[in-house]
Amino acid sequence: MRSSSFPINSHLEVVVDILVFIGRILFVILFFTSAFGHLGQTEKMVEYTKSKGVPAPRPMTLGSGFLLLIAGLSILFGVWADLGALLLFFFLVATAVLMHPFWKEKTTGGRELEMINFQKDLALAGASLMLFALFAYAGSDLGLMISRPAVSLG
Repeated sequence: MRSSSFPINSHLEVVVDILVFIGRILFVILFFTSAFGHLGQTEKMVEYTKSKGVPAPRPMTLGSGFLLLIAGLSILFGVWADLGALLLFFFLVATAVLMHPFWKEKTTGGRELEMINFQKDLALAGASLMLFALFAYAGSDLGLMISRPAVSLG
């Protein structure tokens, strides 16, 4: 490697770290909004959860609100961000199946709406799984993180 390329690589690493950090901020906004909905409008969310036939709707609503908050904070601040991303992956897959079962809808409009939400949750689950792999693989090489990942794939 040429000596002149060292500053270029160093600058590229900083740019990548900043881009990943901005991506983390943008990614968790949705989950913070949802967490505040679960925890701030609990009764409304419990009724919606109950209407979907989810058992123990109150504990599930509160638990999922705290899960969203903790996972979002983990990813945002880079404290075991790999585990935060993995939590979101499992949450989103479960939410897609339990809360948006489009195959049960009787009307075309209801089926289409639930299918959109189902697919959105699966797409976000895929993004969460990719973040898990990125955090676990890149480890401490990825900057702007408070802790190393809990899982190492590298």
